Amino acid sequence: MKFFSTRDHSRIVTASQAIAQGLSDEGGLFVPESFPQVDVEALCQLDYPELAAAVVSEYLTDYSKDFLAEAARTTYGEAFGGKAGHLAPVEGDTYALELWHGPTCAFKDYALQLMPKLLVEAKKNLSRTEKTLILVATSGDTGKAALDGYHDIPGVEIAVFYPTGGTSEIQRLQMATQEGANVAVYAVRGNFDDAQTGVKKVFGDKAIAARLAERNIRLSSANSINWGRLVPQIVYYFAAYAQLLKAGKIAFGDKVDFCVPTGNFGDILAGYYAKQMGLPVGKLVCASNQNNVLTDFLSTGTYTAKREFYKTTSPSMDILVSSNLERLLYHVTGSDAEVAGLMKSLNETGRYTVRPETLKAIQESFDCGWSSEEQVAGEIRARYEKDGYLCDTHTAVAFHVAAQKKRDGVPMVVLSTASPFKFPRSVLEALGHTAPENDFEAMQALEEATGRTAPASLAVLRQKAERFSTVIDPAQIAEVALSCQA
Repeated sequence: MKFFSTRDHSRIVTASQAIAQGLSDEGGLFVPESFPQVDVEALCQLDYPELAAAVVSEYLTDYSKDFLAEAARTTYGEAFGGKAGHLAPVEGDTYALELWHGPTCAFKDYALQLMPKLLVEAKKNLSRTEKTLILVATSGDTGKAALDGYHDIPGVEIAVFYPTGGTSEIQRLQMATQEGANVAVYAVRGNFDDAQTGVKKVFGDKAIAARLAERNIRLSSANSINWGRLVPQIVYYFAAYAQLLKAGKIAFGDKVDFCVPTGNFGDILAGYYAKQMGLPVGKLVCASNQNNVLTDFLSTGTYTAKREFYKTTSPSMDILVSSNLERLLYHVTGSDAEVAGLMKSLNETGRYTVRPETLKAIQESFDCGWSSEEQVAGEIRARYEKDGYLCDTHTAVAFHVAAQKKRDGVPMVVLSTASPFKFPRSVLEALGHTAPENDFEAMQALEEATGRTAPASLAVLRQKAERFSTVIDPAQIAEVALSCQA
């Protein structure tokens, strides 16, 4: 399987090159040359590690199957507590795909626990010995998941950038207390888009790349702009379908809808790839918070990033530039020149409009909706009081939209992307309690109010020393990159 850039079809690379490099030289994203067709029924008989190895190997064809099988087995075992891809019934034929049972309590663990192994193997496949410098912009969960996956990996350094004041306190502490000799964390003045733009500028700066190359250092990414981040996320769509099949809730071939809380468009795009591979996916429902740029685009065909930015209780979705949408635009239009033009327009004017036929093709697979802050809080309370189901703010966004988009007789799977204990104050307040100012006191109060136990990896943060407190401007991200030691 070869990969090429969304903006320049002539830039063709292997899977190993796509994962090691992250972003194409001219700023495009790597996409596979085709969608492999799989035996879905056979895949549904596999356990999660076997399923992961089978799906991932369809794309990473220059990796040995033995390596991928072992990497999946060691990734999705003990660290996920036996709950990798766990599907929980909520109400009727609505389900929650709980993706937060990994080490950092967020869905990013599915990719970022496997991805370091893929990167190390990619360098072996390419006979490369340079140091890899990974730069990560995060709106909250990616940062900790990347730090946890890459800490103390030989030949790798990682620097994470998050918007100051733009994450929950628990998310911030997860990053600020990270252990490891090869990690660094910076708060960036501005919002997530400012941090992401700063990182992308570094990737697109040939002078920085040349100066790093002189010291035998190459840049890479752990954001979902990297194909290695996206491909492991395809797996849990198959896992959800398999569990419905085994439980007798569907017959093989029945369609299933998925509702995904979405900021950067990577998690829902993985569902699109699963559908293209043959999984009987009905609608992929894109659920936005008050920063509803994707809802507007999927409804009108016009993407407008220059708009009011809201800090919400679902901070991982506080994003106005959804990077992975570029991949979908390529798959639907089939034109690198068209995508390059749209991205140029976005960069220069903050907006673009797709052709009517492009929007129609997208709407065949995707639906959309958004939730206000009041609706998010109401959904947390409703799910808990009516169904006994405790969810976080991001999942609540999706539950609210899923209820609007639910089709009779078609199961709806909501992707539950983070533990409610990552956002204890917001969840506690939604349940009608007064939340303590301190997140750890709020975590304890949430335990007492619900009888649920906070994940140990979150509770232990209270005892850990903060290692990182530097605040920088977005323009200083380049300085951070150039300070990396070979």
